Amino acid sequence: MKIHVWRSITPRPHAIEHKLHSPLPNTYTGKNFSAATVTVAYRLFESPLLLTPVLNESPMPPLGTFLKNHHTNCVSSQVAHVATLQAYLSPLRSQSLTHSRFLRAPFRQHTTHLSKSANLDEAVVTLSSLSSPEPYTDALHACISAKSLHHGQKIHSLILNNPKLRRDPKLLTKLITLFSVCRRLDLARKLFHDAKDSAFLTEEVWAAMAIAFSRNGSPREALVAYVEMLCSFVAPPGDFSISVALKACVEVKDLRFGRGVHAQIVKRRRKVDQVVENALLRLYMERGSLEDARKMFDGMSERNIVTWNSLVSVLSKKVRVHEMFNLFRKMQEERIGFSWATLTTILPACSRVAALLTGKEIHAQVVKSSERPDVPLLNSLVDMYGKCGEVVYARRIFDGMLNKDLTSWNIMLNSYAINGDIEEEIKLFDTMIESGVAPDGITFVALLSGCSDTGLTEYGVSLFERMKGEFRVSPALEHYACLVDILGRAGRIQEAVKVIESMPFKPSGSVWGSLLNSCRLHGNVSVGEIAAKELFVLEPHNPGNYVMVSNLYADAKMWDKVDKIREVMKQRGIKKEAGCSWVQVKDKIQIFVAGGGNEFRNSDEYKKVWSELQEAIEKSGYAPDTSVGIHDVDEATKVNWVCGHSERLATSYSLIHTGEGVPIRVTKNLRVCADCHEWMKIVSQVTGRVIVLRDTKRFHHFADGVCSCKDYW
Repeated sequence: MKIHVWRSITPRPHAIEHKLHSPLPNTYTGKNFSAATVTVAYRLFESPLLLTPVLNESPMPPLGTFLKNHHTNCVSSQVAHVATLQAYLSPLRSQSLTHSRFLRAPFRQHTTHLSKSANLDEAVVTLSSLSSPEPYTDALHACISAKSLHHGQKIHSLILNNPKLRRDPKLLTKLITLFSVCRRLDLARKLFHDAKDSAFLTEEVWAAMAIAFSRNGSPREALVAYVEMLCSFVAPPGDFSISVALKACVEVKDLRFGRGVHAQIVKRRRKVDQVVENALLRLYMERGSLEDARKMFDGMSERNIVTWNSLVSVLSKKVRVHEMFNLFRKMQEERIGFSWATLTTILPACSRVAALLTGKEIHAQVVKSSERPDVPLLNSLVDMYGKCGEVVYARRIFDGMLNKDLTSWNIMLNSYAINGDIEEEIKLFDTMIESGVAPDGITFVALLSGCSDTGLTEYGVSLFERMKGEFRVSPALEHYACLVDILGRAGRIQEAVKVIESMPFKPSGSVWGSLLNSCRLHGNVSVGEIAAKELFVLEPHNPGNYVMVSNLYADAKMWDKVDKIREVMKQRGIKKEAGCSWVQVKDKIQIFVAGGGNEFRNSDEYKKVWSELQEAIEKSGYAPDTSVGIHDVDEATKVNWVCGHSERLATSYSLIHTGEGVPIRVTKNLRVCADCHEWMKIVSQVTGRVIVLRDTKRFHHFADGVCSCKDYW
């Protein structure tokens, strides 16, 4: 991983408790747990400050009964290791058998060609005449690196025949690790069980067994092993064992257990290493306890690039862009080195909220670096610009890439699709095929959705057939949903219905949703009701489906059925998602909700701009289209409701707080309504501003009274 030195950049002015049904096995060695073990488990969960084993208490139920309600996430993951023990417990990724560097004299003298796979057999033969544990340790390490279970079992047989070696904890640790990386948890478990009552079971052996459980999808059993280990030692657990336990807590999503482990760290009253601190930080972040994570982060005496990246990553996932970028700036202030992974983590968050200014500052860091950016980072930059409506910038970066993978092409195609530039998208697709790059399913989703948004019906239908025949890509549900949307939006409702009836899959919510939206656009109530009925079964709690049906009835003036839909939503506890829009002005994101923003709407600056704007657009002949309102109310109320839509508030705010000629960029969580679309066109004309609006479906670029969608949306 390349680490880069920050170059200065001047800031621009611009104890949830999960209860699941999976019970925890109450044994992992074939034996019932002792009362002491269970007591430690109870104490560990009951109070973080009571972690010392209590031996003189009455018997308690099995640990499985105690822990059975705690959440399980049996996802196997690699466990990070501290430096000293890493050589013993972590397998090398490489499949190569170049391991002679691990062998020490005199064993190395007899096995000079151990790095070749054909000589592992010879190495095993050589071991049979040796009694020192060191060559066995090195040979087992070579087997772990190569994942050679066959040779490892032979070495195990030799160890069993030697009483001295049989009691060596390092060899036991190596064997458990070997069996676990070879996915033979049964052998590791048996080996550990056979030695369980022996006095030579060290903390490293327990840790190896816990890692074996986690590595093979049993993180809860790893925690059980950790609890039993606490009963076996008077001394507090070491850093390595603690890090193993914390990683298991992350996997089982058990914050309460993790807090108990954290309490052990506090009780030890001595500094832990950075691996433990990073593991604890990750636990709090993964479980959504961001305040604790931030306290942990701020209190760390040392923070490496992994630490910073971890916090940046979780803020990115939570789309807390302002906090994320503040942390990014703090990294600059402290002159922390950064990897490309840091920037690749930040850019997707910029894409999700269309934070173009923030994305550009990240791009500035890439330009200032002396290192050449890798393909994933450049892909993220292309994606960021495309999803912020700057498709020209996206194409410029794409064309400048020396190396492109399939993802690069797909991202650029999708950028054209969501920005409504189908001509350039088709040209790029042709160039992609000429370059010898084979398209995949994602490629055709981008192309078909682009055809749907621009009304390129015939090309879209032929492309669907080419996908199956010429390119041998099997259509998935997403492709059928696009085809239904292409036909339905063109008014070919019956053809869309035939596609649904003949498709080889059970239609999904996206397929029926495409049909329902088409029925709404073309006023086909009968077919729309069929689609709605299916959607209410597949997605009974999706408010968007109810709103779409309500709009269908409202357009048909069927107010009694509109009332019925509202009643159904009320009975089922379903609330319509509030319209929400946001803009980035300088370094802050301002959010507006439909019907809200009273403080802003009552301000003198808003009233002045709104009055001037209304006067100008009324002269152009605009009048609010109240037919978009689904409420059976008086006309004045409808006008007031339409004029309070969130995208209008966001646009007005930008007109006030941005310089003349600066493009206005608005992002909305729902699809823009017809009247707001018309209003945006006129505002762009009377103000001379370019307005870029991104809704859930696509981009609308308004300039001089015209929208890039050509009113087909």
